[in-house]
Amino acid sequence: MTTTKIVHGHPFVAYRHEEYPADEMVARSKSFYEWLDQRRSVRDFSDRPVPLEVIHHLLQAASTAPSGAHKQPWTFVVVSDPAIKKQIREEAEKEEYESYHGRMSEEWIEDLKPLQTDWSKPFLETAPYLIVVFKKAYNLLPNGATRNNYYVNESIGIACGFLLAAIHHAGLVALTHTPSPMNFLSKILDRPKNERPYLLIPVGYGAAETYVPKLKRKELDEIVVHR
Repeated sequence: MTTTKIVHGHPFVAYRHEEYPADEMVARSKSFYEWLDQRRSVRDFSDRPVPLEVIHHLLQAASTAPSGAHKQPWTFVVVSDPAIKKQIREEAEKEEYESYHGRMSEEWIEDLKPLQTDWSKPFLETAPYLIVVFKKAYNLLPNGATRNNYYVNESIGIACGFLLAAIHHAGLVALTHTPSPMNFLSKILDRPKNERPYLLIPVGYGAAETYVPKLKRKELDEIVVHR
């Protein structure tokens, strides 16, 4: 039975999260880390179809993320139309070409060498879905007025993290792609003025032969400080 109480005029429901003995917590946290540590950013995609229902479930998982004042300041645009994917690729490659041929610093180019990336982005057409994440800087009300959102970048960043974990959990692969500037996405996808492109995520199966850079993540003592 759900217990509800009213606090200063607003309903609250009883909540109890799952708890585990200490040894089980250790085992569960370790196994989750080891599983998530297998996630990689992938640029070699298959064009094999993925059920749209899966994508919807992934986005529902992403939308469970906490957000400032529970505003949920995100819109996920799911692109599967080949003509639109082609248009996005063409515009993204224009921006990426300019970045690789003048916008990026020498230090940036040097840091990207282990990844062996360049301005060509064929995965934007190959992947069965592109999820374009837009952040809502503010809300537009039906009467034309605006309403503030809070901690927008933090909120949408957490939601994207949830989304990447959900994609990995579903047995699919993804890439966080950020062609800069990304304003062309607003135009192509006809988004309102209060939404701004945040992240472009191709989603699908990995290609039959998928290769990723041989990288090493930082050790625990490099990222954690105890006081």
